[in-house]
Amino acid sequence: MRNPRPVYTALLWLLLPYIFFHLVWRARKQPEYLKHINERFGFYSFLSDKPVIWLHTVSVGETRAAASLIQSLQSTYPDHQILLTHTTPTGRDASEQLYGDKVLRAYLPYDYPFAVRRFLQHFKPHVGVLLETEIWFNLIHHCHQKHVPLLLLNARLSEKSATRYARFHNLTRSGLSQLSAVAAQTNEDATRLEALGAPITSVMGNLKYDIEPTLDILEKGAQLRRLFGTNRPVFLAASTRAGEENIIINIIKKINIKSLLTVIVPRHPQRFDEVGNLLAQNHLNYQRRSENMPILNDTSVVLGDSMGEMFAYYAACDIAFVGGSLLPFGGQNLIEACAVGKPVLIGPYTYNFTQVSDSAIKKGAAIRIPNAENLTTILQKILSQPEKMKAMGSAGLTFVNENRGATKKALDIIAFALANN
Repeated sequence: MRNPRPVYTALLWLLLPYIFFHLVWRARKQPEYLKHINERFGFYSFLSDKPVIWLHTVSVGETRAAASLIQSLQSTYPDHQILLTHTTPTGRDASEQLYGDKVLRAYLPYDYPFAVRRFLQHFKPHVGVLLETEIWFNLIHHCHQKHVPLLLLNARLSEKSATRYARFHNLTRSGLSQLSAVAAQTNEDATRLEALGAPITSVMGNLKYDIEPTLDILEKGAQLRRLFGTNRPVFLAASTRAGEENIIINIIKKINIKSLLTVIVPRHPQRFDEVGNLLAQNHLNYQRRSENMPILNDTSVVLGDSMGEMFAYYAACDIAFVGGSLLPFGGQNLIEACAVGKPVLIGPYTYNFTQVSDSAIKKGAAIRIPNAENLTTILQKILSQPEKMKAMGSAGLTFVNENRGATKKALDIIAFALANN
């Protein structure tokens, strides 16, 4: 079989001008994209004096999901240094807020051979872990060549993505076959990955189920609730995407719930000001979370313009809508809301979390809303039924507890890789 990787690499070189354009374009709303550009090409200004365990957590979701695994690794391997690599500034910021100086953090280099080689030579990781669906063919090849065990854990692959990878069958199969181990979230993910050539080790479940609210997070949630007002019903619209805020605003205007407070937390921080302007244009009395002030009685909306507090927002609300699902964005993670015992509403578009969403609905922890009009009706109905809300919250806790255990499985696979390297 002819090696397809040189063609892939040549196409990457052709895309190099676009990469710089992309960074500049993203920096219009998020200037952090222009920071640490040297790292994206394999140039780093810091080293570790300890053996390195490296985890790649692309953005906020992966960085948060890795919390239980990172804590377990630090406890099990105190003489090692955890290195987290990211792709987005928001992922890097989340790492800073969650782990501080307990980990090293950097951008993963773009998948150019020279950049990947520099990264591996600089940090000399004893093992590498890619989380979810991060398949970079030069990175995989050079890890294999340098005998760095590279694991794809918590792996998920939608049917749509599998079809796309299958179009480049030789490249995908040659790349996946060089991974040291692959542990999928579900049997369906495992089947799709195995068909593409991945060496499936096990079905490990989903790390997101193992996330637990700490006492600090629960206390922060209680503080938020005191700011919001303990006697007001609180509806949280979490991780909203562009276009969904308009829908939520229309709901707020026509819903008939006395003293309802709506908290809107946009998924991307670069959109905080945009959503603030939208609230002002609709003549809604709103306050920003970043002001850290008690919420006034005539305030109808709180703009959640803070980072690293999503768990606390869930803990502080009465009912949560999980965004990215009313419009075709594929949905966001609803497990955190369930883990603090809150009833969950989701829209029709949850293809990024199909198994999680379907299971939560089946357990009675979540309700799927077919459209915006139904969201208004169902929200009003559930908020008027305290027993229903309590039952959904309890079902959410049960749903999460029944699916824990992925961290232990991931830890065992990493231990085996370290022991045999």
